[in-house]
Amino acid sequence: MSSNLSMKLAEQRVLFLVLLTLFLNLAGCDFSQLNNPYSKTEDNQAVLYSSFTERPKHLDPAVSYSANEYVFIGNIYEPPFQYHYLKRPYELEPLTAERMPAVQFLDGNGHQLSADADERLIHYTDYVIQIKPGILYQPHPALAKSDSGAYLYHHLTDVQLDGINTLNDFEQTGTRELTAEDYVYQIKRMATAKIQSPISELMKNYISGFAAFYDQSAGKSLNEISTLPLEGVVAESRYTYRIRIKGKYPQFIYWLAMPFFSPMPWEADVFYDNPRLTERNITLDWYPIGTGPFQLQENNPNRRMVMVKNPNFHDDYFPDQGEEEDRLNGLLTDAGKKLPFIEKVVFTLEKETIPTWSKFLQGYYDVSGISSDSFDQVVQFSGTGDPNLTADMQNKGIHLQKAVSSSIFYIGFNMLDATLGKNGEKSRKLRQAISIAIDYEEFISIFMNGRGIPAHGALPPGIFGYAEGKEGVNPYVYDWVDGQPRRKDIHYAQKLMKEAGYPGGVDSKTGQSLILYLDTPATSIEERPRMNWFRKQLKKLGIKLVIRGTDYNRFQQKMRAGNAQIFMWGWNADYPDPENFFFLLYGPNAKVAFGGENAGNYQNPKFDRLFRQMRNLNNNEQRYKLIQQLQDLIRHDAPWLFGLYPEDYVLHHGWYTNVKPNLMANNRLKYHKIDPVKRKENRQQWNAPIFWPLGLFLLLLIGLIVPAVIAYRKKIRLALND
Repeated sequence: MSSNLSMKLAEQRVLFLVLLTLFLNLAGCDFSQLNNPYSKTEDNQAVLYSSFTERPKHLDPAVSYSANEYVFIGNIYEPPFQYHYLKRPYELEPLTAERMPAVQFLDGNGHQLSADADERLIHYTDYVIQIKPGILYQPHPALAKSDSGAYLYHHLTDVQLDGINTLNDFEQTGTRELTAEDYVYQIKRMATAKIQSPISELMKNYISGFAAFYDQSAGKSLNEISTLPLEGVVAESRYTYRIRIKGKYPQFIYWLAMPFFSPMPWEADVFYDNPRLTERNITLDWYPIGTGPFQLQENNPNRRMVMVKNPNFHDDYFPDQGEEEDRLNGLLTDAGKKLPFIEKVVFTLEKETIPTWSKFLQGYYDVSGISSDSFDQVVQFSGTGDPNLTADMQNKGIHLQKAVSSSIFYIGFNMLDATLGKNGEKSRKLRQAISIAIDYEEFISIFMNGRGIPAHGALPPGIFGYAEGKEGVNPYVYDWVDGQPRRKDIHYAQKLMKEAGYPGGVDSKTGQSLILYLDTPATSIEERPRMNWFRKQLKKLGIKLVIRGTDYNRFQQKMRAGNAQIFMWGWNADYPDPENFFFLLYGPNAKVAFGGENAGNYQNPKFDRLFRQMRNLNNNEQRYKLIQQLQDLIRHDAPWLFGLYPEDYVLHHGWYTNVKPNLMANNRLKYHKIDPVKRKENRQQWNAPIFWPLGLFLLLLIGLIVPAVIAYRKKIRLALND
């Protein structure tokens, strides 16, 4: 009996010690955020967490022309001018420039003209830009020098390259002051065939000497082109440079706020011009070098991309002026404070919307869009049709930002097509019938959760010349009823079909059903419901619509050759001016004949004449009237089915502040602010672990084990007694 008692006491001690050890270990653990994907060292730092779905292909500002790339280069590089963050309408202001440029008009002999000179006398316009002294580039190996002043990494040896796999592997970095020559050099880079800048063809039409420089640079290295003179772009001093353009083109000032015209140190091209670095993917397209508020620390597009605060960033301050509602919304609380507020920005690759949305709700992403699957969970519409956040979202302190994009999605008709374009009045009536039949109000409701506005012309809201109310309605597609536009009845469209020679969708000449072809790069399974919807819309007219889906490269080839009959396209404003939309319909910009952006190859001499009158005017009553005439012409001719203006819905948490939609600015991140303490508190609250299922499981496990242990011990005692 004494040995059995000793054994029993020993077993109890062991069990007690095991349970005590387990308890102490659990007590020492922080269970507040077991699912936190980030390092705890960042908990108290002003780090912005977001996501991306597609890796940026180009981080060279002379080449990049995509919104997903501008998220990075817009916050790394600095053109001379920027858009005021708060003011509306959008207003340009100096960034690295001391002041707005001095604009001088010149005649054919180079003599200066007055500011109100007749446009016909203006042969050239000079923009004289003076930049601020003392601005430094971010730390970068391309600028690293030895004690003697020689560049350390411009002629890399095998020894120096040993162990180099990323830009961060270089031991030394350097910096230098930004100069006017850096802006001149960047324009030279755009004017070279080697770079293949997407705006080089456009700039040939405007910057004096640009086309000649493009031809002279053929076959030359970027190092060689730095010494070639570019007639229209000259550095007049260390901090002043001049750009001369042909004629008068007031919109050129907007280009000077785009990343294309950011500075580039010549040292960067010398450093990156090394095949052994290219083999390691260490290129300017992968590792940018700028003077902006952030620098790229990590480029791993298969996982994440990280920007950190540029330690050399020059003095820059939050604006102290804005709209009246900005003050009411607390957007001027930080007026005059030094930028940026955020120390680090982490973008994580997310290919699926569900995990992205889940992480946002858990507080692990600070900002999020709204997918169609989640829309009803987030937004509810009031009786007047206004979108509001649901109670669940409001209780979490989530905010909704809404803005109509400076964009248009449209369906284009190829005006070179025999059926849709070249048959005069009959083709026009066919295009108008199709415009009535495709119900974009229904499209916006079904496929966009109401996030869009049916378009009545080429200009989206917020662009000068956009007309409200009855004046802004397309009378060929809509009627004005009870103070609202109402799409014309389908019977009217069917009447137009008959007048066009296709009664009931049948060609009266051949007796065959009318077949039209829609070319699109939208080939994914997700796009099939949309394509089927378009088929159903044209079926109302008796038209059989055939969808021809191809990859984007093949689609572009078809567009350049004029082989697409109907196509879907979109345009995001480069700058907030009507010229940037109407030029898409300007005859000399026809894609087939001239390689321009007039994708439908629309030609109307009257439109072209009015466009030339309108484009260089200031925003005044005369310009407004010309814009309305242009709108009336394209509504009548219907080269586009105008489609819709998309609305951006963006969510952000309450700890993410100073957020205001600015659809023109590419450098918004420097104004934003994060409260890491508030974020940590909410994360802990929203991600507190729930242990009762584990406790229930342990009780169940004990309930199963204890009877087995008792039976086993009983068996042992019986054996010992025997």
